[in-house]
Amino acid sequence: MNLQAILGNFALILFVLTIATGIVWFLDVFYLAKQRRAKANAALAEFDARNARLAADGIKLEQSGRAALAANMLRQPTWIEYSGSFFPVIALVFFLRSFLYEPFKIPSSSMVPTLQIGDLILVNKFTYGIRLPIVNKKVIEINNPQRGDVMVFKYPKDPSLDYIKRVVGVPGDKIIYKNKRLTVNGKELSYRTLPDYLDEEHLSYSKQYMENLNGVEHKILNDERAPSYVPNPDAFPQHELCNYNTEGFACTVPAGQYFMMGDNRDNSLDSRYWGFVPDQNIVGKAFFVWMNLSNLKRIGSFQ
Repeated sequence: MNLQAILGNFALILFVLTIATGIVWFLDVFYLAKQRRAKANAALAEFDARNARLAADGIKLEQSGRAALAANMLRQPTWIEYSGSFFPVIALVFFLRSFLYEPFKIPSSSMVPTLQIGDLILVNKFTYGIRLPIVNKKVIEINNPQRGDVMVFKYPKDPSLDYIKRVVGVPGDKIIYKNKRLTVNGKELSYRTLPDYLDEEHLSYSKQYMENLNGVEHKILNDERAPSYVPNPDAFPQHELCNYNTEGFACTVPAGQYFMMGDNRDNSLDSRYWGFVPDQNIVGKAFFVWMNLSNLKRIGSFQ
C-alpha cells in the first residue's frame, strides 16, 4: 500500500521554500535592513536640516512628517516582508516533518483492520535514527525496527512512493509462512480466533485472528477464498534467499534488510511479492491515528 503526501514530494518542496525564504530573510537582516536604515538616517538628517532652516526663517512645520518619512524609508518591500514572515513557519514545519513527525494518509486496505482507508496517521521520524531529509541518509543511530512494528518505508521498486506494512522479519530471521500461519526462527506464532470481520464496502466477511508477533498482539485478516501460495513473486534482489511452494514460502532475511507484510494478509502486496526492504529505505514508525474524517472514533494510538 502506498502513501501519498499532500503535495507529492513535499519534503523537497519544503526544502526549496525554506532555503529560498531563508536567503531572503538573512539578506534582509544582515544587509538590506542596514541599507534602508542608512538611507533613512540620511533622509532624516536632510529633513531636520531643512526644518532648521525654515524655523530660522520663522516658518513652523508639523513634526509628524518626520515619523511618516522614517516609517516609509524603513518599510520592507512586499516581497521581503512576505518572505520574512513565511520563513520561520516554513523552517519549523520542515524541521518537524523531517526530523520528528510526518503525517500520511492511508489510501488502501492492505493494513486493515489495524489501519483503515482514510486514516490520517503520524510517523515517528527519529525512533529508527536521525536521517538527512531528501536523501534519507542515516547520520545518527538510535533504534532498529522490531518485529511487530508498523513501519513506513520507500517502496524498493519505486523509492518515490511511501509504503506502510508490519515488520515480521529483521536481519537474520528465518521466516516461514505456511498455510497462512507465520513461523519465525522455528517458533510458530500464536493465533487467537476473533469474530469474522465485515468489510462494509464490499459486504463480505474475512476470518479475523489476534496474532502475537514478538509480544506485539495485533489483528490480522485471512480470506478463505485466497490460496496459501504466493502467485507470481518478482525476481527481486536476493530472491534466492526465498523458497516458494504450494503451501507458502520460506525466507531468510539478509543483513541490513527487513521483511514486511500487511495485516490484511490476502489483500496486501508486500515482501512476499517484491522482496526485502533495505535499511536506507526506512522512513519511520507509524504509531498514531490523528484523524479520520469519516470516523472520528478511529483517533488514537495503535500497534
